[in-house]
Amino acid sequence: MTNYGTLHETNGKYTLKFQRLFTQQPEQVYNTMIQPDYFTQWYPFATGEMEHKEGGRISFDDEEGSIYEGIITKFNPPHVFAFQEVDDLLSIELQPEGKGCRLVFKHTFADQSMAVMTAAGWHRCLDALGMLVNGKAVTWPDNGTKLREIYAETIGV
Repeated sequence: MTNYGTLHETNGKYTLKFQRLFTQQPEQVYNTMIQPDYFTQWYPFATGEMEHKEGGRISFDDEEGSIYEGIITKFNPPHVFAFQEVDDLLSIELQPEGKGCRLVFKHTFADQSMAVMTAAGWHRCLDALGMLVNGKAVTWPDNGTKLREIYAETIGV
């Protein structure tokens, strides 16, 4: 398994799919993933305000003066966390695997031209989540340009 995401097209919508393996059980990964203090460290524009339930709201701040909300569409600890953010759908599933788990992250959106930038961004964000799950402080290496080059080649958009 590679840490690089893949792009899939279905009915005019595009889905980026990433997978990560963790040595921790789904409960630990899930709790770290949704805990507000951690969520703001790995998820872009998150404010930490989140109602932990289906139909609950998540607040975001684009840091350009706009505050907006997402709606949680699935909340099934410790296996599924999904929500709609504006017109995009995001889904995170944790599947037990061995003594740990597999995280499957999907982001579905309409604008194919954003795929490379979005893929590189999520790659970095999921790396940050991995740091948090493993008890490390989040550091953001200067690898955005390299990741955009890789995704421009691998997803071919």
